[in-house]
Amino acid sequence: MPEIVNSSNIETPNARRVILNLLRVAEGGVLSAAEAIAACALFGISGNSVRVTLARLSQARLVEAAGRGLYRLGPAGRAIAADIAGWRGVEERLVPWDGRWVAASTGGLPRSDRKLLRARNRALSMLGMRELDNGLFVRPDNFVGGVDAVRQRLDGLGLERGAAVFRADGFDGARQKRAMRLWDTAALIESYRRETARLEAWAGRADGLPLDVAARDSFVLGGSGIRRIVFDPMLPAPLVAEAERRAFIDAVIRFDDLGRRIWTRFLGTVQNGS
Repeated sequence: MPEIVNSSNIETPNARRVILNLLRVAEGGVLSAAEAIAACALFGISGNSVRVTLARLSQARLVEAAGRGLYRLGPAGRAIAADIAGWRGVEERLVPWDGRWVAASTGGLPRSDRKLLRARNRALSMLGMRELDNGLFVRPDNFVGGVDAVRQRLDGLGLERGAAVFRADGFDGARQKRAMRLWDTAALIESYRRETARLEAWAGRADGLPLDVAARDSFVLGGSGIRRIVFDPMLPAPLVAEAERRAFIDAVIRFDDLGRRIWTRFLGTVQNGS
């Protein structure tokens, strides 16, 4: 029986994650402070923590004021959201793999600035790049637009422009073997199957759940599914079974549609004061 969210195993997101995720799907792209507080309360987050988080997100330009007590994504938040928003059509970015790689060299970049380092690691991770040698990250060259598209996306996600991003091939035999083993593809395929089953099992019982429970659970499960897609390395065959990935993405799309309907109902109760 697939694992279903319950009080003992539910993941507890922080206020930052709840607010940013809801702003990406809120009607008109605007979320009120009251809605943010009500949503965060589902996860035991206090109203004071929400207000502090909104202030910090504003300072970081991740959100900005859209009126009195109203918020929308700020410039920094929109940049990240734009990349994440394409998760539904992520496989449209792929082309057949010819065996070549895209590489990013970060060996000459500073490592003392933790903020820059976090942004760098996040950008590389979101593009599915793995470290082959010290400071040399690679991935299969199977994105539409090739190395230029990868360079542009890495730049938009926060990788410093001092990093060299280039196409690579002709690795020696040992490096080629290591490159092919950088991803645990067996675990990846198993996760596609497991998460597909879990999402479908929860959706099958959603109508019988109280609205607040359904909103909480769908946020956790749907957010986890989308995050898996966003950070999926999008490997080509023969490294991964593409049909298994396609089935998982389809399951997350159906679940996300369900979750959006649930959250529209939940936020409607907040707006109506019920």
